[in-house]
Amino acid sequence: MLLYVDQSDVGSVEEYFDFYKDPYRRGYAAPDGPKLRVSEKKSDVQYPSSDETAMTNDGTQETLGRLQTAIGQRLRHPNRYSLDGIHKLYSELPEPRMLCLTWQWRNRLLRVMGTPQKRDMESMLRYFALVADVKNAGLTLRRSQWNYALAFATKYTARVTTQEMESALRIWKEMEREAKIMGNDVTFNVLFDVAAKAGNFTLADMIYKEMETRGVEFNRFHHVSLIHYFGLKLDSGGIRAAYREMVESGEMIDTVVLNCVISGLLRCGEESAAEETYQRMRNDHHMASEIPQKDYMMNKVVTKVLMMFTRVGKKHPELKKSFQTNVRLTPDSHTYKLLVDHYAIRVGNLQKVAQYLDEMKHLKISIHPTIFLALFKGFYAHGGFAGSDWSEQRLEGILAAFYQAHDDYAKEFRIDRWVVIWALRAVKKCCSNEALIQTFESMSQRWDIQPDRHQFMQALFENILHDRDLRSTRNDGLQLQRRKKDASWL
Repeated sequence: MLLYVDQSDVGSVEEYFDFYKDPYRRGYAAPDGPKLRVSEKKSDVQYPSSDETAMTNDGTQETLGRLQTAIGQRLRHPNRYSLDGIHKLYSELPEPRMLCLTWQWRNRLLRVMGTPQKRDMESMLRYFALVADVKNAGLTLRRSQWNYALAFATKYTARVTTQEMESALRIWKEMEREAKIMGNDVTFNVLFDVAAKAGNFTLADMIYKEMETRGVEFNRFHHVSLIHYFGLKLDSGGIRAAYREMVESGEMIDTVVLNCVISGLLRCGEESAAEETYQRMRNDHHMASEIPQKDYMMNKVVTKVLMMFTRVGKKHPELKKSFQTNVRLTPDSHTYKLLVDHYAIRVGNLQKVAQYLDEMKHLKISIHPTIFLALFKGFYAHGGFAGSDWSEQRLEGILAAFYQAHDDYAKEFRIDRWVVIWALRAVKKCCSNEALIQTFESMSQRWDIQPDRHQFMQALFENILHDRDLRSTRNDGLQLQRRKKDASWL
């Protein structure tokens, strides 16, 4: 019977099974590439020097000069040069690219790419590509650069899920078990923060205990994360205890800390307590009318100054009171975003929302697109029926103010897709289809959405227009959330 099938050069069945069990299909593994290493040794950190970099021609030297200029500009003036432009210049270098840079410029490059204004998928992929280049060049990362990777893995999305938490734990494991570098206070702050935001409070408790066991000193970031943690657990007593502990530890209290307290109290339903904190912020300081506009790099500098104040205040307690009196405690745009979010979306109290908007105007605090996002969600949740305070006429007034704000401050007032989506949903709920079409046309003339997403926006507009929006046959969880009467699912 074997004659029916040619049997030349045929082995046994076991040999073929073994062949397919081997992932390399050759019976041997591919050579192991260089492993990522984390080191703070001087010999590792300060390599290569200018004499040890890879040989380059005149064209590469010109590219290096432009790259170094761009990195320097970004460090001094973050708004003058984009991270995408820096990465494109870096990509023009010949491989291995990292060996074309001295150790000082490698550190500066990783620093600017690791601290974007907003951590998103694009900036994360750029940074991880640089980390891969470091590994492939046989170089080492510093602990701070590894912490940047940890922060990217947890903060590139708006909402933290179990996936981001597991990514952070995997990176931490690689750092401590494989690279043999123990996590520091920054590492543990990122881990605690992602565990709390993912809702894994058991893991957050374990991380907190591990910090205590290792003697990791609490700093400003840990205290704020602890306040936020108790807010997520809806424990207003814990919020107050964490705030008191922060004060008693000698940390400087500023608007960021009080905003975190207000957020937690609102989440717990203690609106009167949140309002009391806000009133004290608004009234207790004579500088309230001189609040500067938000500046990303200035916020980072202020944080470092506050941490420096804390260190000096602990060594010289007599100076702490004078330091604290120089710290701003006045409301900022984020304070009002928290309040407008709560009263517009969850409560539906348009009168309170109008009050906060008036006070923003009085304090000369520039309005941010996220304030309008909350307003549009409020109209969607509470408008669309006769007698509602969230009426068509008021929505038209909000849209007019929205367009005016963009036309007056186009560079600072960027319109992304979520503001557009909720504006369209609000108009559909409260107004006519003609108004919806006009709103989409007005938005499309102003939005800052990438061209490759325009087709998506057009399709979404069609769904909203024809009542096909927010319908899902697969996500029963979303349908259950939408039945909540307080509109918290928004």
